[in-house]
Amino acid sequence: MSAPLSASRLLAALKGEGLDVVEVGDWRHHDRNDKGPWGPVHGVVIHHTATSGAKTTVRTCYDGHPDLPGPLCHGVITKDGRVHLVGAGRANHAGLGDADVLRAVIAEKLLPHDDASDADGNRAFYGFECENRGDGHDPWPAVQLTAIAKAAAAVCRAHGWSERSVIGHLEWQPGKVDPRGFPMDRLRELVAERLK
Repeated sequence: MSAPLSASRLLAALKGEGLDVVEVGDWRHHDRNDKGPWGPVHGVVIHHTATSGAKTTVRTCYDGHPDLPGPLCHGVITKDGRVHLVGAGRANHAGLGDADVLRAVIAEKLLPHDDASDADGNRAFYGFECENRGDGHDPWPAVQLTAIAKAAAAVCRAHGWSERSVIGHLEWQPGKVDPRGFPMDRLRELVAERLK
């Protein structure tokens, strides 16, 4: 069980991992904490945005849309490898997912199949949205994949977690397919290498 990082500690952790970080608007005070608690936190969820274009993607993740107010994550990782911080605190990114998966993340064990939506992921996970159409054809540049691994490792390092605390949205919530285009096991290997 971990208390969430403050905005300043999250920023420092990301920069400490060598990331190029962009602070967007009033991200330090941009959250959905009025809709429920933020924390304790247990891991990181990786998403793809199903969008293209960095500027539009970042703005959407900051503002949200009529059916789902922002922030839609904590950081947006664009194709150029930059991390755009858009929220600190509870964010609308993970939604309801499988409590068995949450227990496995907490225990840092192999993930079971996600077949239920009975746990609040917005409370328990940091979220990184990654700029990609998610159609299986849009490429994932090496610089972006490296930044995704660094961002996940930064949060894990700050909390003392292993790579087992990093999951894809498709491993958390039934019916989700993101991130599409790279295997989560490979991403966890990259995170583990950084944490050594």
